[in-house]
Amino acid sequence: MILTEMKSNMLKLFMMSFLLGIVALANAQTDRQFIRDGNRLFEAQKYDKAEIQYRKAVSKNPSNPQAVYNLGCVLMMQNKDSAAVAQYERAARLETNKLRLASVYHNIGVICQNHKMYGEAIKAYEQSLRNNPKDDETRYNLALCKKLQKNDKNKDKKKNEKEKQQNDKDNNDDKNKGENKRQQKDERMSKDNAEQLLNAAIQNEKATQQRLRKAMQKQTTRRGSGKNW
Repeated sequence: MILTEMKSNMLKLFMMSFLLGIVALANAQTDRQFIRDGNRLFEAQKYDKAEIQYRKAVSKNPSNPQAVYNLGCVLMMQNKDSAAVAQYERAARLETNKLRLASVYHNIGVICQNHKMYGEAIKAYEQSLRNNPKDDETRYNLALCKKLQKNDKNKDKKKNEKEKQQNDKDNNDDKNKGENKRQQKDERMSKDNAEQLLNAAIQNEKATQQRLRKAMQKQTTRRGSGKNW
C-alpha cells in the first residue's frame, strides 16, 4: 500500500516536472523560431495562423526587421493593406540590408499601385531601385505607374475643361435668359406705352371733335338769329 502511494506521488511529480518543462521550453522559444513557424504556415497559405506567429516574433524582439517585414507580408496577403504598409515602414527603419530594404519598398509600391495612388507608388519604387538597381520588375512597375499617372492627369484635365465649358454654357444660358426677360419686359412696357399714347390720342381726337361740333353749333346759331334785310 505504501509502495503504491509512493509510485503515485512520483508519477505526479514527474507529470508536473514535464509540464513545467514544456512551459519553460515555450517561454524559451526565440523570435527566430516563431519566424520559422510563421514561414511554414505562410507557405501552407494559413495566413491567419502565420500572422499569430509573426506577431509573437515581433513581441519577442521588436527590433527584428525580418519579423516585422514578414508580418507586413502576411497582412498584405489578407488584404489588410493599411496595416501592412505600417509594418513595412517600420521594417524600413530597422533594415540595413539593401536587398531586403528594396523588397520592403517594392511591396509598399505594389499596395499603393493597387489603390491607384500612383504618386506614392512611384516614390516607393524609386526608393526600391536605389537599393537594388537590377530589379527589372520594380523598374517595369515604376514605368507603368508613371504612364498611369499621366493618363489620370490628362483625364482630370479634360474633365476640368469639360466642366468649365459646361459652366460657361450655363452662365451664358443664364445671361441670355436674363436678357430675354429684360427684353420681354421692355417690349411689354413699350406696348403698354404705345397703348397709352394711342388711347390718349383717341381721347384727344374725341375732345377735338367735340370742340369742333360745339363751335359749329354756335356759328349756326349766330347765323340763324341774324336780321333780314
